[in-house]
Amino acid sequence: MEFNGAKVALFLGDRLAVILREDIAGLPFAGHWDFPGGGREGDETPFACMARECFEELGLHVAARHVVWSRSFVRDAPAQGIAWFFVAHLPATAARDVVFGDEGERWTLMRPETFLAHPRAIPAFQTRLRIYLKDAGQDNL
Repeated sequence: MEFNGAKVALFLGDRLAVILREDIAGLPFAGHWDFPGGGREGDETPFACMARECFEELGLHVAARHVVWSRSFVRDAPAQGIAWFFVAHLPATAARDVVFGDEGERWTLMRPETFLAHPRAIPAFQTRLRIYLKDAGQDNL
């Protein structure tokens, strides 16, 4: 099965760049905190999809050297299929370079433990972040 999208837990220093989804009726997880990313276009690779979406949503360039972890996941309804999840690190100073796109209400930086405990964070991404942190030996958050 081919993948249909990619997301990234993007660390700027020790905080995650997160986007508040618009609060629109019918939008999955409306009003929830999300990670940059989205649907595949054409024959993009998972990395190219994630990098394009990150640039469109935050104006940040994520290079392959910034990626520290990646894994594919089988998505459940409503958007079934394979989705890729990346973890990338940029310096904290990259926050000054953010140019927020036109998807979502706003963006912010959030500590990983805050995202993991937040009642309005997308649950699947909380789970994926926990898996990464466990693999990285940082599951004490």
